[in-house]
Amino acid sequence: MSPAMTPALTVRGATRRFGARLAVDGVNLDLHAGRITALLGPSGCGKSTLLRMIAGLEPMDEGTIHAEGRLLSDPARSTPPEARGVGLVFQDYALFPHLNIADNVAFGLKRLPRAERRRTALEWLDTVHLADRADAWPHMLSGGEQQRVALVRALARRPHTVLLDEPFSGLDRHLKSEVRQTLMGALRAADAAVLMVTHDAEEALLMADDLVLMDKGRILQTGAPEETYLQPVSPAAARLLGEAELLAAEVRADVATTAFGSLAAPGAPDGPAWVMTRPGDAFLSMGGAAATVVAVAFGGPFIEVKVQAGGQTLRLRTTGPAPSIGEATSVMLDADRVRLYPRA
Repeated sequence: MSPAMTPALTVRGATRRFGARLAVDGVNLDLHAGRITALLGPSGCGKSTLLRMIAGLEPMDEGTIHAEGRLLSDPARSTPPEARGVGLVFQDYALFPHLNIADNVAFGLKRLPRAERRRTALEWLDTVHLADRADAWPHMLSGGEQQRVALVRALARRPHTVLLDEPFSGLDRHLKSEVRQTLMGALRAADAAVLMVTHDAEEALLMADDLVLMDKGRILQTGAPEETYLQPVSPAAARLLGEAELLAAEVRADVATTAFGSLAAPGAPDGPAWVMTRPGDAFLSMGGAAATVVAVAFGGPFIEVKVQAGGQTLRLRTTGPAPSIGEATSVMLDADRVRLYPRA
């Protein structure tokens, strides 16, 4: 591995138990400087526990965590959180209510002279367009503004790694988009390794350079967002990234046959299988498999249509005229988008 690709922080075999429950199960993870890694998984899958282990807030039962050539954690020892060179942005921002905004940002800079602390804090606040609020109190800021202050407070100490725990969960949809763009600019400028824990697939896909899918304490898949979305390794991985349905299929002689048509399946073993589809992976088309419309819903820029054939149902989206319930239609699957999995 070239020096440019040497991870800023590595996790190997990280394991954490709570009684009989295995919250984190042998996780391996690499974080790289200048890259945003999104750790995506459902609530209770162990992602926040893993983040707390990296931060030094949770002990390890097995495994190691290294950063910049030094051991941060193993089962026998743990570097204190403040000595790890890791910045942590909590879900609730955790700003100090008795300090103004500039002093919040300068809190971790006590080694600097007071005037330099103030100057540095203002420079960081300027990166998130909040220099004019430097003397305001936390309660005077909106949720999105507080989030930006929490981020630059973590970045001001120049950490090698920044951990974000569900950073946008308290913001409405419109504010999420606005704050996300501002925060990404600040994160890129800091050139730190970033780990963002989230259960929001859209957020993960939009922000991440590297995407890590986690479920039941284990890593299911790691890769670029587009690769992970288009080529999920399992139905469980596919469902973490959005709506996904499984169609029963039968594979014979490199062809998978479903109630909604057949697909080439080169190299797939003969026998029962699943074809995974998303709402955008099928479309109404003349010459496709015969189906019946059983439900129609207006989705703004699209119409969601549920069709039925051979005792199975499938949801798809169309921008054309809405069909009528009970109408006979025909459906085609997008062979480049659907995925085939063996049926266990």
